[in-house]
Amino acid sequence: MIKTRLASTLGRRDEEPNIILAREIVQSNDQQSITDLIQLIQSKHKELQNDSIKVLYEIGELQPALLQPYIAEFLLGLKSKNNRLQWGSMTALRTISAVYGQEIFCYIPELSHAVADGSVITRDNFIGILNNLFTFPEHRDIIFPLLLEQLQHCPSNQLPMYAEAVLPKIDKNEAPSLRSLLVQRLDEFDKESKRKRLERVIKKLG
Repeated sequence: MIKTRLASTLGRRDEEPNIILAREIVQSNDQQSITDLIQLIQSKHKELQNDSIKVLYEIGELQPALLQPYIAEFLLGLKSKNNRLQWGSMTALRTISAVYGQEIFCYIPELSHAVADGSVITRDNFIGILNNLFTFPEHRDIIFPLLLEQLQHCPSNQLPMYAEAVLPKIDKNEAPSLRSLLVQRLDEFDKESKRKRLERVIKKLG
């Protein structure tokens, strides 16, 4: 049974068994084990939930197609009171969006709601999803304002990283709006290194 391979069942406190398991599942295209892991994230055992979502999003990093049939289950995970399962589900959805952006796009309202109540890691992965969806020209007019909203309200500590991530995909029409937002937030930084990172992004935006 798959749960005997999970870190907590093995008495391990590190993630290595879960990472190894994810690689093996991808290499063998083990659909049954993925189904079993999906069932475990819906169990009442927190340690099993935590290990299983770790294995699942590691699978998604390697082969997003294997997670694509379980979008609904990850959306349900966003509502969990288990913080690890919540942000882990957003991570899994981010891996799926790298290939199946069109399928994730219609769930943007649910994802945005989860970010409002979620952790920094939840927001990190939501930004990643928006960045992936930005590659679809038909969605840019919707995605760009959402990106601006996240960059406007995110913790200042995260802002340089987010700005650097979105910069390569910004076109000349979008650049002025993003630049204006970043300039407005420059005074929030006590740490010189982060301020300089943001200034470099601003300079590249013209």
